Amino acid sequence: MTMTGGVTIGQAAAFAGVTIKTVRHYHRLGLVDEPRRDASGYRRYRSSDLLRLVQARTLAESGVPLSEIAALLDADPERFAVHLAQVKRRLTERIEELIARGDSLDRLANSDRALLPDRACALLERAADLGFTSDEVAAYREGMVLARALVPDGFDDYLTKAEHVLDDTRFVALNKECWAAKDLAPDDPRIEELATAVADRFLANPALLAISSGLQARTDVTRYGLLNHHGEDQGSAMAQLTTLVEAKLRSAGVDIPHQ
Repeated sequence: MTMTGGVTIGQAAAFAGVTIKTVRHYHRLGLVDEPRRDASGYRRYRSSDLLRLVQARTLAESGVPLSEIAALLDADPERFAVHLAQVKRRLTERIEELIARGDSLDRLANSDRALLPDRACALLERAADLGFTSDEVAAYREGMVLARALVPDGFDDYLTKAEHVLDDTRFVALNKECWAAKDLAPDDPRIEELATAVADRFLANPALLAISSGLQARTDVTRYGLLNHHGEDQGSAMAQLTTLVEAKLRSAGVDIPHQ
Protein backbone atom coordinates (compact mmCIF):
# COMPACT_ATOMS: atom_id res chain seq x y z
CA MET A 1 0.00 0.00 0.00
CA THR A 2 1.43 3.38 -0.93
CA MET A 3 1.54 6.43 1.28
CA THR A 4 -1.13 8.00 -0.95
CA GLY A 5 -3.68 5.52 0.33
CA GLY A 6 -2.18 5.27 3.76
CA VAL A 7 -0.69 2.37 5.68
CA THR A 8 -2.02 -0.10 8.22
CA ILE A 9 -1.56 0.35 11.96
CA GLY A 10 1.21 -2.26 11.93
CA GLN A 11 3.09 -0.43 9.20
CA ALA A 12 2.54 2.92 10.91
CA ALA A 13 3.89 1.55 14.17
CA ALA A 14 6.96 0.13 12.42
CA PHE A 15 7.65 3.36 10.54
CA ALA A 16 7.27 5.44 13.72
CA GLY A 17 9.44 3.07 15.79
CA VAL A 18 6.77 2.07 18.28
CA THR A 19 4.53 -0.94 18.90
CA ILE A 20 0.93 -1.33 17.79
CA LYS A 21 0.01 -1.31 21.48
CA THR A 22 1.70 2.08 21.87
CA VAL A 23 -0.16 3.50 18.87
CA ARG A 24 -3.46 2.41 20.35
CA HIS A 25 -2.45 3.85 23.71
CA TYR A 26 -1.70 7.18 22.02
CA HIS A 27 -5.18 7.03 20.48
CA ARG A 28 -6.81 6.48 23.88
CA LEU A 29 -4.90 9.43 25.34
CA GLY A 30 -5.81 11.68 22.43
CA LEU A 31 -2.21 12.20 21.36
CA VAL A 32 -2.89 10.97 17.85
CA ASP A 33 -6.31 10.93 16.18
CA GLU A 34 -7.51 7.51 15.16
CA PRO A 35 -7.99 7.42 11.36
CA ARG A 36 -11.38 6.55 9.96
CA ARG A 37 -11.86 3.17 8.33
CA ASP A 38 -11.70 2.94 4.59
CA ALA A 39 -14.16 1.07 2.35
CA SER A 40 -12.47 -2.23 3.17
CA GLY A 41 -12.88 -1.63 6.91
CA TYR A 42 -9.23 -0.87 7.69
CA ARG A 43 -7.84 2.25 9.29
CA ARG A 44 -5.23 3.86 7.08
CA TYR A 45 -2.52 6.12 8.48
CA ARG A 46 -1.39 8.98 6.26
CA SER A 47 1.80 10.99 6.39
CA SER A 48 0.31 13.55 8.80
CA ASP A 49 -0.65 10.71 11.18
CA LEU A 50 2.88 9.27 10.97
CA LEU A 51 4.39 12.68 11.66
CA ARG A 52 2.21 13.05 14.75
CA LEU A 53 3.19 9.55 15.90
CA VAL A 54 6.89 10.31 15.50
CA GLN A 55 6.52 13.63 17.34
CA ALA A 56 4.62 12.02 20.20
CA ARG A 57 7.16 9.21 20.46
CA THR A 58 10.09 11.64 20.45
CA LEU A 59 8.60 13.79 23.19
CA ALA A 60 7.75 10.74 25.28
CA GLU A 61 11.28 9.37 24.93
CA SER A 62 12.63 12.77 25.96
CA GLY A 63 10.79 12.50 29.25
CA VAL A 64 7.72 14.60 28.55
CA PRO A 65 4.76 13.14 30.48
CA LEU A 66 2.19 11.60 28.15
CA SER A 67 -0.51 13.75 29.75
CA GLU A 68 1.27 16.89 28.45
CA ILE A 69 2.16 15.78 24.94
CA ALA A 70 -1.15 16.59 23.24
CA ALA A 71 -1.13 20.19 24.49
CA LEU A 72 2.50 20.52 23.48
CA LEU A 73 1.88 19.26 19.95
CA ASP A 74 -1.12 21.54 19.52
CA ALA A 75 0.67 24.65 20.79
CA ASP A 76 1.96 27.43 18.58
CA PRO A 77 5.76 27.73 18.29
CA GLU A 78 6.10 30.29 21.09
CA ARG A 79 3.98 28.30 23.55
CA PHE A 80 5.74 25.13 22.46
CA ALA A 81 9.15 26.65 23.32
CA VAL A 82 7.93 27.89 26.72
CA HIS A 83 6.34 24.55 27.55
CA LEU A 84 9.39 22.65 26.42
CA ALA A 85 11.62 24.83 28.63
CA GLN A 86 9.41 24.01 31.61
CA VAL A 87 9.63 20.31 30.85
CA LYS A 88 13.41 20.57 30.50
CA ARG A 89 13.65 22.31 33.88
CA ARG A 90 11.65 19.55 35.55
CA LEU A 91 13.79 16.92 33.87
CA THR A 92 16.94 18.68 35.08
CA GLU A 93 15.57 18.69 38.63
CA ARG A 94 14.73 15.02 38.27
CA ILE A 95 18.22 14.26 36.97
CA GLU A 96 19.75 16.09 39.94
CA GLU A 97 17.50 14.11 42.28
CA LEU A 98 18.54 10.83 40.66
CA ILE A 99 22.21 11.81 40.91
CA ALA A 100 21.71 12.56 44.60
CA ARG A 101 20.06 9.18 45.07
CA GLY A 102 22.96 7.57 43.24
CA ASP A 103 25.36 9.32 45.60
CA SER A 104 23.35 7.99 48.53
CA LEU A 105 23.62 4.48 47.13
CA ASP A 106 27.37 4.95 46.78
CA ARG A 107 27.54 6.01 50.40
CA LEU A 108 25.43 3.01 51.41
CA ALA A 109 27.98 0.80 49.71
CA ASN A 110 30.31 2.21 52.34
CA SER A 111 28.01 2.01 55.35
CA ASP A 112 30.31 4.19 57.47
CA ARG A 113 29.87 7.28 55.31
CA ALA A 114 26.14 6.67 54.92
CA LEU A 115 25.55 7.23 58.63
CA LEU A 116 28.58 9.06 59.96
CA PRO A 117 30.57 12.20 59.11
CA ASP A 118 34.08 11.97 57.69
CA ARG A 119 35.66 12.64 61.07
CA ALA A 120 33.98 9.60 62.60
CA CYS A 121 34.93 7.48 59.61
CA ALA A 122 38.54 8.54 60.06
CA LEU A 123 38.38 7.28 63.64
CA LEU A 124 37.07 3.91 62.47
CA GLU A 125 39.85 3.68 59.92
CA ARG A 126 42.33 4.52 62.64
CA ALA A 127 40.91 1.75 64.84
CA ALA A 128 41.37 -0.71 61.99
CA ASP A 129 44.96 0.47 61.54
CA LEU A 130 45.55 -0.13 65.25
CA GLY A 131 44.69 -3.78 64.77
CA PHE A 132 41.04 -4.02 65.76
CA THR A 133 39.18 -6.69 63.79
CA SER A 134 36.39 -5.91 61.32
CA ASP A 135 33.79 -7.13 63.86
CA GLU A 136 35.25 -4.88 66.53
CA VAL A 137 35.33 -1.88 64.20
CA ALA A 138 31.72 -2.65 63.24
CA ALA A 139 30.76 -2.59 66.93
CA TYR A 140 32.49 0.79 67.36
CA ARG A 141 30.62 2.02 64.28
CA GLU A 142 27.31 0.99 65.85
CA GLY A 143 28.23 2.82 69.03
CA MET A 144 29.03 5.96 67.07
CA VAL A 145 25.74 5.78 65.15
CA LEU A 146 23.86 5.43 68.44
CA ALA A 147 25.81 8.30 70.00
CA ARG A 148 25.08 10.55 67.05
CA ALA A 149 21.37 9.70 67.19
CA LEU A 150 20.97 9.93 70.98
CA VAL A 151 23.35 12.81 71.70
CA PRO A 152 23.44 14.88 68.47
CA ASP A 153 24.50 18.11 70.17
CA GLY A 154 27.42 16.40 71.88
CA PHE A 155 28.65 14.21 69.05
CA ASP A 156 31.58 16.42 68.04
CA ASP A 157 32.77 16.49 71.63
CA TYR A 158 32.32 12.71 71.78
CA LEU A 159 34.57 12.33 68.73
CA THR A 160 37.22 14.61 70.21
CA LYS A 161 37.39 12.50 73.34
CA ALA A 162 37.40 9.28 71.30
CA GLU A 163 40.40 10.57 69.37
CA HIS A 164 42.25 11.07 72.65
CA VAL A 165 41.31 7.56 73.79
CA LEU A 166 43.04 6.05 70.77
CA ASP A 167 46.21 7.90 71.80
CA ASP A 168 46.37 5.83 74.99
CA THR A 169 48.25 2.72 73.85
CA ARG A 170 47.67 0.87 77.13
CA PHE A 171 43.94 1.45 76.96
CA VAL A 172 43.87 0.35 73.32
CA ALA A 173 45.61 -2.87 74.34
CA LEU A 174 43.10 -3.42 77.15
CA ASN A 175 40.25 -2.91 74.68
CA LYS A 176 41.66 -5.67 72.52
CA GLU A 177 41.88 -7.93 75.57
CA CYS A 178 38.24 -7.17 76.37
CA TRP A 179 37.18 -8.22 72.88
CA ALA A 180 39.26 -11.36 73.14
CA ALA A 181 37.44 -12.21 76.39
CA LYS A 182 33.94 -11.93 74.96
CA ASP A 183 33.54 -15.70 74.63
CA LEU A 184 34.64 -16.48 78.18
CA ALA A 185 32.17 -17.64 80.79
CA PRO A 186 30.83 -14.70 82.85
CA ASP A 187 32.27 -16.22 86.03
CA ASP A 188 35.70 -16.81 84.53
CA PRO A 189 38.26 -15.25 86.92
CA ARG A 190 39.94 -13.59 83.97
CA ILE A 191 36.89 -11.33 83.60
CA GLU A 192 37.43 -10.01 87.12
CA GLU A 193 41.13 -9.45 86.46
CA LEU A 194 40.42 -7.64 83.22
CA ALA A 195 37.76 -5.46 84.85
CA THR A 196 40.27 -4.42 87.51
CA ALA A 197 42.88 -3.56 84.88
CA VAL A 198 40.37 -1.50 82.87
CA ALA A 199 39.10 0.36 85.92
CA ASP A 200 42.65 1.07 87.05
CA ARG A 201 43.49 2.46 83.62
CA PHE A 202 40.44 4.73 83.73
CA LEU A 203 41.52 6.05 87.10
CA ALA A 204 45.14 6.47 86.00
CA ASN A 205 44.06 8.53 83.00
CA PRO A 206 40.97 10.59 83.92
CA ALA A 207 40.72 11.82 80.33
CA LEU A 208 39.40 8.35 79.49
CA LEU A 209 36.40 9.03 81.72
CA ALA A 210 35.59 12.20 79.79
CA ILE A 211 33.48 10.32 77.24
CA SER A 212 31.35 8.78 79.96
CA SER A 213 30.98 12.01 81.91
CA GLY A 214 30.25 13.97 78.73
CA LEU A 215 27.49 11.58 77.76
CA GLN A 216 26.00 11.70 81.24
CA ALA A 217 25.90 15.48 81.12
CA ARG A 218 23.91 15.47 77.90
CA THR A 219 21.58 12.50 78.36
CA ASP A 220 19.10 10.96 80.73
CA VAL A 221 19.76 7.64 82.44
CA THR A 222 17.91 5.68 79.77
CA ARG A 223 19.90 7.04 76.83
CA TYR A 224 23.15 6.76 78.76
CA GLY A 225 22.38 3.12 79.48
CA LEU A 226 21.66 2.41 75.83
CA LEU A 227 25.03 3.83 74.88
CA ASN A 228 27.20 2.51 77.66
CA HIS A 229 25.74 -1.00 77.62
CA HIS A 230 25.40 -1.43 73.88
CA GLY A 231 28.34 -3.84 73.70
CA GLU A 232 26.63 -6.26 76.05
CA ASP A 233 24.83 -7.94 73.19
CA GLN A 234 28.24 -9.24 72.08
CA GLY A 235 27.98 -11.84 74.84
CA SER A 236 27.31 -12.33 78.53
CA ALA A 237 31.01 -11.99 79.35
CA MET A 238 30.95 -8.45 77.94
CA ALA A 239 27.91 -7.63 80.08
CA GLN A 240 29.65 -8.94 83.18
CA LEU A 241 32.81 -7.04 82.31
CA THR A 242 30.90 -3.77 81.94
CA THR A 243 29.08 -4.33 85.23
CA LEU A 244 32.31 -5.05 87.09
CA VAL A 245 34.16 -2.06 85.62
CA GLU A 246 31.30 0.27 86.55
CA ALA A 247 31.14 -1.15 90.08
CA LYS A 248 34.88 -0.65 90.57
CA LEU A 249 34.69 2.92 89.29
CA ARG A 250 31.78 3.71 91.59
CA SER A 251 33.77 2.32 94.50
CA ALA A 252 36.54 4.75 93.54
CA GLY A 253 34.09 7.66 93.64
CA VAL A 254 33.28 7.96 89.95
CA ASP A 255 29.66 8.96 89.36
CA ILE A 256 28.17 6.34 87.03
CA PRO A 257 24.36 5.86 86.91
CA HIS A 258 22.92 2.51 87.96
CA GLN A 259 20.97 0.80 85.17
